[in-house]
Amino acid sequence: MRSRSNSGVRLDGFARLVQETILCHQNPVTGLLPASAQQKDAWVRDNVYSILAVWGLGMAYRKNADRDEDKAKAYELEQSVVKLMQGLLQCMMRQVEKVEKFKCTPSTKECLHAKYDTATCGTVVGDDQWGHLQVDATSLYLLFLAQMTASGLHIISNLDEVAFIQNLVFYIEAAYKVADYGMWERGDKTNKGIPELNGSSVGMAKAALEAIDELDLFGARGGPKSVIHVLPDEVEHCQSILSSMLPRASTSKEIDAGLLSVISFPAFAVEDADLVNLTKGEIISKLQGRYGCCRFIRDGYRTPKEDPTRLHYDPAELKLFENIECEWPVFWTYLILDGVFNQDHVQVQEYREALDEVLIRGKNGIRLMPELYAVPAEKVEEEYRSPHSVDRVAAGQLPHLWGQSLYILGSLLAEGFLAPGEIDPLNRRFSTCFKPDVVVQVSVVAENSQIQELLRDHGIDVETQSEVQPIRIMPARILSHIYVKLGNCKKLKLSGRPYRHIGVLGTSKFYEIRNRTYAFTPQFIDQHHFYLALDNQMIVEMLRNELAYLSSSWRMTGRPTLTFPITNNMLVEDGECIDPCILSTLRKLQDGYFGGARVQMGTLSSFLTTSFHTILSFMDADSDDNILDDEEDEDDDDDEEEESCATAVSAGTSRRDMFDQYLTQLLQSTETKSHLPPIQRGQHHVFSAEHTTRDILSFMAQVQGLKIPSSSMCLPITSAMNKHRKSLNLLVVPQTHVHSTSLPTKAHSTDLHLPRDAHGNTDFASLVRQLKECPTLQDQADILYILYAMKGPDWVVNLSGRHCGDATVRGLLEELYVKAGACKEWGLIRYISGMLHKRVEVLAEACTDLISHQKQLTVGLPPEPREKVISVPLPPEELNTLIYEASGQDISIAVLTQEIMVYLAMYIRSQPMLFGDMLRLRIGLIMQVMATELARSLHCSGEEASESLMNLSPSDMKNLLHHILSGKEFGVERSVRPLESTATSPAISIHELGHTGATKTERTGIRKLKSEIKQRCSSPSTPSGILSPTGSLDPQLAWEERQGQWLRRRRLDGAINRVPMGFYQKVWKILQKCHGLSIAGYVLPSSTTREMTEGEIKFAVHVESVLNRVPQPEYRQLLVETIMVLTLVAEMEIQSIGGIIHIDRIVHSANELFLQDQIAQGANEFFLEKDTSTGICNFFYDSAPSGSYGTMTYLSKAVVTYVQEFLPNTSCLMQ
Repeated sequence: MRSRSNSGVRLDGFARLVQETILCHQNPVTGLLPASAQQKDAWVRDNVYSILAVWGLGMAYRKNADRDEDKAKAYELEQSVVKLMQGLLQCMMRQVEKVEKFKCTPSTKECLHAKYDTATCGTVVGDDQWGHLQVDATSLYLLFLAQMTASGLHIISNLDEVAFIQNLVFYIEAAYKVADYGMWERGDKTNKGIPELNGSSVGMAKAALEAIDELDLFGARGGPKSVIHVLPDEVEHCQSILSSMLPRASTSKEIDAGLLSVISFPAFAVEDADLVNLTKGEIISKLQGRYGCCRFIRDGYRTPKEDPTRLHYDPAELKLFENIECEWPVFWTYLILDGVFNQDHVQVQEYREALDEVLIRGKNGIRLMPELYAVPAEKVEEEYRSPHSVDRVAAGQLPHLWGQSLYILGSLLAEGFLAPGEIDPLNRRFSTCFKPDVVVQVSVVAENSQIQELLRDHGIDVETQSEVQPIRIMPARILSHIYVKLGNCKKLKLSGRPYRHIGVLGTSKFYEIRNRTYAFTPQFIDQHHFYLALDNQMIVEMLRNELAYLSSSWRMTGRPTLTFPITNNMLVEDGECIDPCILSTLRKLQDGYFGGARVQMGTLSSFLTTSFHTILSFMDADSDDNILDDEEDEDDDDDEEEESCATAVSAGTSRRDMFDQYLTQLLQSTETKSHLPPIQRGQHHVFSAEHTTRDILSFMAQVQGLKIPSSSMCLPITSAMNKHRKSLNLLVVPQTHVHSTSLPTKAHSTDLHLPRDAHGNTDFASLVRQLKECPTLQDQADILYILYAMKGPDWVVNLSGRHCGDATVRGLLEELYVKAGACKEWGLIRYISGMLHKRVEVLAEACTDLISHQKQLTVGLPPEPREKVISVPLPPEELNTLIYEASGQDISIAVLTQEIMVYLAMYIRSQPMLFGDMLRLRIGLIMQVMATELARSLHCSGEEASESLMNLSPSDMKNLLHHILSGKEFGVERSVRPLESTATSPAISIHELGHTGATKTERTGIRKLKSEIKQRCSSPSTPSGILSPTGSLDPQLAWEERQGQWLRRRRLDGAINRVPMGFYQKVWKILQKCHGLSIAGYVLPSSTTREMTEGEIKFAVHVESVLNRVPQPEYRQLLVETIMVLTLVAEMEIQSIGGIIHIDRIVHSANELFLQDQIAQGANEFFLEKDTSTGICNFFYDSAPSGSYGTMTYLSKAVVTYVQEFLPNTSCLMQ
């Protein structure tokens, strides 16, 4: 008999350790592991971590086998792993109905449980009796299912299990917007059961999605049916959100040691090495002690100050836990593994030695990992005085199976029994390695031969869509419909993937379906859902963003291939030529560089060999039954005709024809038929002689019995006898008016001069006749809206004559929408979009992107409750409803709110630095500032500016928003439309100002402009906070035009809630030296610091909620400046600076000092005028911060005077 080698003897020692600490607890029936001898339940997360040592030891035995018994031992260990993983799968499959519900509507009640009965795989507590929603636990299971399958284990045994795993992918793919309870099962650290977005969950989900993508769950014996598919855009969402969060762990935790599992083994989810090192450094510096790391700051779990009889903590109680948090040795095992993977032998040795000191020797000298070390109750005060000084005692589970397993795994790696690649066969450890530049392949395709000829005239050779055969080109929404079939399983009652938007990463590869190749155009090209794609300049902007996104985010093999169609909508001058902005873009693409991305133009066929291909086997011929199913789970916004596109096909149709017909039906469902009569130029206007669209909206709202809120986004309703045209005024803040909500329809018909029949009722037949005689599209829109409001969207309009056939009001509005789009009537397009309640298909994603980047949104104008706060991701319909409510039933404003939300999301993805010092984005206030800027630049009233804003093209609107966000100086000027243009909205262009501070038009006509300014300056001015609705130039805007640069800067910063860097941390320090800050009548108490730490997002949100009580953005900004001055005093070596500090009083005191100096200098009344709403001098608002007459000078004097009694006595005097 051969003697055992040294390695064999050492492995036998590890085998005894694994057997006596882990495997002895494994249930022989289910394979599950209980948490401990006291806690018999099986936690998903703990089970996966606890079995890793067994998996690693099995591979070590197979690798270092001295004899046949070693191979047998390896097989035995591997089967123990398979048994446990299959046991966990059985637990989750018994809750399949929760997976089905959760993937459509995430809920803390309808989710997989976090723990199960060890003996039966059943549930142990109710849905609402535990913090079950822990996305990281499910993700960890999928991650190691992928790693273990790749290592050669066979865990999944049939296609039903494959379908369930595919649905688990759908379950976790939205982790970037799902607030859960995190890996500590507590959610918010107050332990009150409040879920929050956790970096550990987002990171683990991202790792699992990447690991399992394109993996065959049957291993080497599988085929296309057992391959898992992941949409790459969902992975990139998780990556983006995770990067924006780190090193912060969540809203209530500024740092968490659990992030070690995300930045290193097992997830390796972060690709930025600097961010990995920053997060690791924060954990070590803030959380590490003598016995391990505490989980997070102010963690009360098992501390002597925790009351075990209460589940929840009082907010002020959290301060008691600071510096006595329990320390967990398990985190040192993560740092050992991190050192192994980074080949940092010093780190490995340092933490192995430290861990040896805290392990407890059990029976026969076995080393056991304790759960945690706690401060003894009698030494709490000593630890408060001198943190990390007292000796702690072991508490909790012994051994802690999770930590014990990672300790053994780390030892196997450190001692050379395993190589890092053996427990990471999918190579996740290389996530931070250098990646080569991505070349984006762009295939430009002409819609028809006419466009092909036009492009050829400009030296651009492209193929038509018919010439790219056998490759077939489809819009992105068709791919969304196809993916609905993925994961469909009738046995388990699983419907597959919910209908969701497919991002540009998903549409930038080829798809093989039934032996045919398909390419898909990106979503932003699709004009069916929203009007952004009707603006060619906007298409160019979105193309630039998407190319840059592809260049930075592509992770698959091969190159991304973007299919860019040139359609009839990109033609100008009645289809005679290509839009110049499109031509310019195509030339830049030919040059090989566009929008910061390297590109290569070519035909689709030439890119086949260099692109990534995905085989969608779930659409093969044997799945035709699924194709015929009604698509009940698709997005509700996709109109009724899209939801049941897959209708029955005749039995004699061939298998391939059946799929082709299915695609044809999907495409036909969005075609618009022509019923609307053409406009009749020269006819009289139907309503616009006396009423604007605003009147019609107001009257119809009352007809429908809606209560119109007193909102500053629209004028109050007045008598129709007033012939003056009323329009939207974003700048006016009206007085409260009481309106009847139940006025009779007949009265309103009279007010609007609607045609009436013999009985005095509205004559709808006459209205339909007027529809045929309208001179403009606007008149047609007004009539259709009246029909829509009074008869409903499905009322059939009887259109006789050569426009044969009838159509519903909704159908006619869809037609009118297309016509308005062709004419680029942006105000009308927004009006019709609001009527149809069109929703940006990516609205919910846009909202989620902003919130997931730790921003809050508000819609509507301040103050609350009119202004609605959005702090968590909302379902699309709920979000849409909230926007319309906050918009006061103003459909144009509601649509514009959606539009701006989408632009903000675009910028936070492409230019996150724009938002670095903002926490809450107030969309209503941003819209008001945009209107103010137009009024200031165009020298017009608030009404005209608001109307101009509504008529801006999407690209100009996005450009204006960018200028406001970036703080760059810009100018707005009127431009002249071509004579043949059918558009009636004013043409406006936005330009960044050059070094001369003027746009081109202003420079060429400078003399005329100077004379106009001279005339305006000669007129008397009376600054006022409320704009005049009369149509003349408002005096406030005139005053701002002459001066107003700093006032404008403060207004812009206040509107977008921009604060100085480190502002919230400084507020926290002020509160530690006073009883609270009073702002606009609301107090921010010092007790807040006992609940929240200075780095918490939660604290910043609390500060913002007080600041946002101030409706005037410029006044808010003065308050912020005052607080910054106050921090200079708070940083002094003094114990207190007072009780409740009234910030408003300090600002008004500084204002009085400023006025005294101005009077002493002989200033006239014009310079002393005050803003009526705040009482602050307009010139104080407009003063630069620095200088002898700057705001900082006066604010400093006011602050010192206010807190003078608390300052140390010195010989220095205040000048």
